[in-house]
Amino acid sequence: MNFDRRGVMLVIASPSGAGKTSISRNILETEDNVSLSVSVTTRQRRSNELEGVHYYFIDKAKFDAMRRADQLLESAEVHGNFYGTPAAEVEQKIASGQDILFDIDWQGTQQLTRKCRPDMVTVFILPPSITALKDRLEHRAQDSAEVIAKRLRNAREEMGHWEEYDYVLINEDLQESVNNVRAILHSSRQWRRRQSNIDSFVKDLQAQIDSL
Repeated sequence: MNFDRRGVMLVIASPSGAGKTSISRNILETEDNVSLSVSVTTRQRRSNELEGVHYYFIDKAKFDAMRRADQLLESAEVHGNFYGTPAAEVEQKIASGQDILFDIDWQGTQQLTRKCRPDMVTVFILPPSITALKDRLEHRAQDSAEVIAKRLRNAREEMGHWEEYDYVLINEDLQESVNNVRAILHSSRQWRRRQSNIDSFVKDLQAQIDSL
């Protein structure tokens, strides 16, 4: 028997290059009933991006209005552009039982935790070594040596927040890490506090005993 439930807010964070994007992509491709959280942003839309799929593209005035009205669960400024998670869409989805995956950093996780902790399960991904992390950043061939060095310096601070997460995984093998995150998600779906009609079910069982 399946009970009606609230959705899971699955938060995955890691230092750049540790594998959270690859893990997230795999989860989205293989798990039913999981969608990626779509943020609002003030930056310009790129040619390969779709409105409402990759981001909701808004201007700075609209973003400021949403933040003042407490309509964002978390927000951040990155390279002069602003990003945020719309509260209304998240609440609508999890209230209907849909799970949402968040690919965000530790700062975003802290903000979500202050507002949504009962609905969240958080996972922090670590690299097996700094050598492996550096190799992954270099093999992506997306960044200059200067940028890679900066990402490695930032990784030191990011890894310092591992204790704030429910689970910590060392991403030595991608498929094993995906399987572990999938197991965490499946377990979180069964948490007692997510089951919205189990109370009436238990009372019905008790009533059946009383009627014997």
